[in-house]
Amino acid sequence: MWRLKVGESGNDPYIYSVNNFVGRQIWEFDPNAGTPEERAEVERVRYNFTKNRRKGFPSADLFWRLQFLREKKFKQSIPQEKVEDGEEISYEKASNAMRRGAHFLAAIQASDGHWPSETSGPQFYLCPMLICIYIMGIMDTILSPEHKKEMLRYVYNHQNEDGGWGLHVGGHSNMFCTTFNYISLRLLGEGPEVEELSKSRNWIRHHGGVTSIPSWGKTWLSILNVFDWSGSNPMPPEYWMLPNWLPIHPSNMMCYTRITYMSMSYLYGKRFQAPLTSFVLQLRDELHTQPYHQINWKKARHMCAMEDLYLPRPIVQDLLWDTLYLLSEPLISRWPFNKLIRQKALNETMKHIHYEDENSRYVTIGCIEKPLCMLACWIEDPNSESVKKHLARLPDYFWMAEDGMKIQSFGSQSWDAAFAMGALLSCNITHEIEITLNNGHQFIKNSQVRNNPSGDYKSMFRHMSKGSWTFSDCDHGWQVSDCTAENLKCCLLLSLLPPEIVGEKMEPERLYDAVNVILSMQSKNGGLPAWEPASSYYWMEILRCPVYSANVSVSQPSSKVPDSFARDENMV
Repeated sequence: MWRLKVGESGNDPYIYSVNNFVGRQIWEFDPNAGTPEERAEVERVRYNFTKNRRKGFPSADLFWRLQFLREKKFKQSIPQEKVEDGEEISYEKASNAMRRGAHFLAAIQASDGHWPSETSGPQFYLCPMLICIYIMGIMDTILSPEHKKEMLRYVYNHQNEDGGWGLHVGGHSNMFCTTFNYISLRLLGEGPEVEELSKSRNWIRHHGGVTSIPSWGKTWLSILNVFDWSGSNPMPPEYWMLPNWLPIHPSNMMCYTRITYMSMSYLYGKRFQAPLTSFVLQLRDELHTQPYHQINWKKARHMCAMEDLYLPRPIVQDLLWDTLYLLSEPLISRWPFNKLIRQKALNETMKHIHYEDENSRYVTIGCIEKPLCMLACWIEDPNSESVKKHLARLPDYFWMAEDGMKIQSFGSQSWDAAFAMGALLSCNITHEIEITLNNGHQFIKNSQVRNNPSGDYKSMFRHMSKGSWTFSDCDHGWQVSDCTAENLKCCLLLSLLPPEIVGEKMEPERLYDAVNVILSMQSKNGGLPAWEPASSYYWMEILRCPVYSANVSVSQPSSKVPDSFARDENMV
């Protein structure tokens, strides 16, 4: 049986933490775990999900909840209230329903005080991780037969009836995710003759083949050597050497977009491709609609399947790509410029990648960036400590549920803990859930980021983080304004309760640090972006590269943080 382990290092010598792994959640397989009844229950929820998978729902995340409820021997002591049609809801019934929910929420709290939860749904998370460990030659080292079996279960569970996969669970089929999940199945050992793969392959071919995959797909297929880099629009690493007064300087990009293209530009600049194996040749034959050597790669750069085109690409973007493709790249990729400029740019880009890795304890900012940064480190030096530290953090991204094993974005531990604690505090039944409130309080205090990124962080395009809370755990290191606001609010509410019940209140200096980091991100219009101060160059959205989403190039303010405080009358 699979079991969720909380707050453990896994005994890997290359893993480290700033708060003793508080909030870390990893899944491990124990072949001897569970009674026959417990195993039967696991199979029952698996069967029920697969039976109803065509309804397009994500998993209910039942595995860890069943585990926690068994371990705590939880028995619901408050009877369920029922309200008949037309019946007036009494205070007593509402109060009992609230208490019943609060007791259940308390029962599924982890030992370190947080509430586990998967953060997944997009159907393009798994494939890049598999491509990365395949290229590194460690597929069977990282993934046990049980891992592979559950990953196969997940991919098959979310295949649409037409043979494709959507951008997210329940979404209509598109080229990006259908291609990625097809490759995932092949990397996990499935043959092309399998019925589900044949159906998927027919969908891809019927919609024009993989030359119509969006830009991120072109990048990963080029890395895998199923695509040619000349079929991708340029991502020059020289971008990271631009003077910071330029509006298009990377410091003005949203952090997730910035780090994604940071590592992609390194791989593009190196023109790295996996070795041309028989497996890669098979994929070329299976996914393209014409012989590989006959493909017009120059034309393929601008091709995108209609199913993937969320927003049409602006003409100015095509002009920019064409200028780089036709004028800049042919020049800079040849001697002496490849030595004088390109190599210097690659070194600068790699410096930024290492900085981001180290300041996230090699978690990186998320699952899209993780395999890109790890592969870049491996290309630089396959035997480096950086690669070993990356590998030690891979289990943080594997998540197990009744629909199978998936890659999650990373985690939402601090975010969920703040909301769970806020809900429990609002119930006003402190005497019934004292231990839960105390444990949650300790988790919140232990999860606050205590330091800014190392060194001259501004020169590395980073913002202050001291006093903040992340979306996930403290090791992640990336400040989030609304997570900081919600956790700060909890600390203030908990400071009003007796310390013998909920523990010592947070020191004032740490509360001031939290306020300081929130105010540092506030925009002129009063709103606050999530991760970093908003860019004033909103027109940079015309340079967005992913065609399946909008508003991903620059950070933009919202009203979520003011709302966090306005929701609670005690904070007004």
